[in-house]
Amino acid sequence: MKIIIKTTNYKISKDLRRYINEKIGGVIKKYLSFLENKNFEIKTFVEIGKITSHHRKGPFFRAECQLKLPKKSLRVEEERENLREAIDEIKRELKREIKKYRGVVKSQTKRRARALKKLLHLSPLARFWRKGRLREEGR
Repeated sequence: MKIIIKTTNYKISKDLRRYINEKIGGVIKKYLSFLENKNFEIKTFVEIGKITSHHRKGPFFRAECQLKLPKKSLRVEEERENLREAIDEIKRELKREIKKYRGVVKSQTKRRARALKKLLHLSPLARFWRKGRLREEGR
C-alpha cells in the first residue's frame, strides 16, 4: 500500500500527514485486505489544499482521494470549512465505495465459479446453492 500526498496552496505538517495515513490507510487495510495476497500494489493519491487564499467564509478547504485498484479507479472529493472534517468525510465516502467494489468483486468470483462448475459437466445430481435455497441442476 502506498499513499502519495500532494498539497495545493497549503503547507502540510507531520501531524496532518500522520492523520491522513491513519484515516485513509486504516480504511484501505481493513476493507481491501483480500487484495493483499494477490501481487498487486494499491496506490492511493491524496490531494489537500485551499481553494482560495482570500475567502474567510464558506467551504474553502478541499480534499480529494483517488484509489487505483485492479480494473477500477475510485475517486472521492470533498470541500469543507475545516481540513480534518474534509478528510473524515473522504474516509466515510471511500469506505462506502470500497464496500461496493468489494461486493462486486466477490459476486463476480462466485458467478465464475458457478459457471466453471456447470462447464465441467457434472452429474444431474449435483446441487447448487442459490439465494439460500437448495436447487438441483437443470430445474
